[in-house]
Amino acid sequence: MRRIPALLILPLMLATPARARDSLGIFESWGAFRDAATPRCYAIAQPVARQGQSAKGFASVGNWPRQRVRGQVHIRLSRARAAKAPVTLVLGERRFSLVAGQMDAWAADARGDAQIIAAMRSATSMSIASIGADGRGFADNYALRGAATAIDAAALGCAKLR
Repeated sequence: MRRIPALLILPLMLATPARARDSLGIFESWGAFRDAATPRCYAIAQPVARQGQSAKGFASVGNWPRQRVRGQVHIRLSRARAAKAPVTLVLGERRFSLVAGQMDAWAADARGDAQIIAAMRSATSMSIASIGADGRGFADNYALRGAATAIDAAALGCAKLR
């Protein structure tokens, strides 16, 4: 059963340019990776796919030691959003408004990243919602089991890199 999440992470790795990456572990539906060439480390997952559809997009928490960036939340949306449509992240009872481009969304600042990660550690799922370029609403849903461990593995993976 542990191989299934690894198969879900594989398309994310193949979708980006080929670089040397080290797997730091697969934790349920979340994976942790290190790219020593950049250097960067990140925890990453795909949204839960609806029946008959493939998962698109991803959620990640990254660390870039040379830039002194730790715990930066990045969401790649499954669909292009409408111009000026808000992007809302829901974790349990907490709601976060994200800064967004056409396909990507982030917390506004490091404090927002920290609040989102803290909420991820105590929630069982998260949802990112917006209005698509076609005018229809959409939501990407993520299971969070294993997320905290993957986030910690990514942070430790970059702890000594500079």
